[in-house]
Amino acid sequence: MEFILGQALFLLFCFILSCFLIICTTRSRRKSFEAAATPPGPPRLPIIGNIHLVGKNPHHSFANLSKTYGPVMSLKFGSLNTVIITSPEAAKEVLRTHDQVLSWRSSTNSIRSINHHEVSVVWLPPSSARWRLLRKLSVTLLFSPQRIEATKALRLNKVKELVSFMNESSERDEPVDISRASFITALNIISNILFSVDLGSYDLKKSNEFQDAVIGVMEAIGNPDAANYFPFLAFLDMQGNRKAMKVASEKLFRVFRGFIDAKIAKRSLRNSRENVSTHDFVDALLDLTKEDEVELNTNDFVHLLLDLFGAGTDTNSSTVEWAMAELLRSPKTMTRAQAEIDHVIGQKGFVEESDISELPYLQAVVKEVFRLHPAAPLLVPRKAESDVEVQGFKVPKDTQVLVNVWAIGRDPSVWENPTRFEPERFLGKETDVRGRDYELTPFGARRKICPGLPLAVKIVPLMLASLLYSFDWKLPNGVASEDLDMDETFGLTLHKTNPLHAVPVRKRH
Repeated sequence: MEFILGQALFLLFCFILSCFLIICTTRSRRKSFEAAATPPGPPRLPIIGNIHLVGKNPHHSFANLSKTYGPVMSLKFGSLNTVIITSPEAAKEVLRTHDQVLSWRSSTNSIRSINHHEVSVVWLPPSSARWRLLRKLSVTLLFSPQRIEATKALRLNKVKELVSFMNESSERDEPVDISRASFITALNIISNILFSVDLGSYDLKKSNEFQDAVIGVMEAIGNPDAANYFPFLAFLDMQGNRKAMKVASEKLFRVFRGFIDAKIAKRSLRNSRENVSTHDFVDALLDLTKEDEVELNTNDFVHLLLDLFGAGTDTNSSTVEWAMAELLRSPKTMTRAQAEIDHVIGQKGFVEESDISELPYLQAVVKEVFRLHPAAPLLVPRKAESDVEVQGFKVPKDTQVLVNVWAIGRDPSVWENPTRFEPERFLGKETDVRGRDYELTPFGARRKICPGLPLAVKIVPLMLASLLYSFDWKLPNGVASEDLDMDETFGLTLHKTNPLHAVPVRKRH
């Protein structure tokens, strides 16, 4: 009896001691957070704060300011508190250490205008049951290794169509808009995976309203907007982003609903279910809803499709365009990349995805493009769900956090000759773009990593290798490679200000 009583008293003592330690630790952390200083930053003007310092290319402005105020910097945009991250160490804390707290999104005025933040796998917080469902569906039905493998032949066929279009231009010795051609290829890859149809056309005489609408959505999200900093101004729509977003997104939604309705009507005429392996993404979604495995409606579908087109088209095409621009500026690098491809592919006549693993220099070229020209230079804005410390600085709840991956990719303390295009820097190294190496995270990391990454790392190398294998390239009108314009236009994705035009010259294998 005495033993039992003693054991009970000992357990009670342990419980009281544990509670005491927890309370002390919590108070210590709270005091530590309260004692922590907010990140340094430039002086603020009344009302507007630091808006005047942003400029037309915020990623450039923030990189320059960080040289004075450090890799964790605080800015104020109207009523919006913002912290800018510009070092791999700080990025690791944001994207990995405090991923759970900093996985919320700071949505833009244009996103809110169509309530996309309430139904989007990109903009919903990861604590949301809807986000978990949409993410699971995207991974399972679209981005799993099995689904990526199942759509391999489709991607190859669409890239062959790109090469065929380039061949026609080569025969006429005509320059090609690389951005437009690569966008159409990416668009048709995505639209076939989702709907089993081509939504883009290489025919210059045909207007492509769908392509224009996709770009319109991306621009409406990325354009400057006073309402992002002063929410009470949203109803005025001073920059016209709300209207542009509604017009462009509704065009896309009409197309999406048309395909969904047609598939539903076709199903009503069938008595037996077809093999799922022959289905596209929308078919697979409808199968699940028919069997009551998920509670989603057409509105959920169209918003999910909007995310998928945004993640899989503009980002891929802009990366291919930047790659071709850098290679045209560096003929020796292009020659080396082509020599490697020619050696591996030989007389086969076309490049396959399975060949990419045997092309280390081409892979290095793609990584170097991701370093210098990340499609989303500030990633998608994050927001602190609660107070948190980053690199010893206080980041209060509801603060917007931007990771300047463009600046990290050009940091001289991280990269040798950071502004030069040198794919050789990646040879023999395991540096990856999938969110494990924080000096190179063009897609973000962890739970909020870009959903289109599994397709991007297949599409971009395949398109680029195919263009380099099938053609030599020259600039039109006698433009010298060293004079090629590389100006950037900032938006949700980073574009060349002036689209790249180049003349394909058919090679004989």
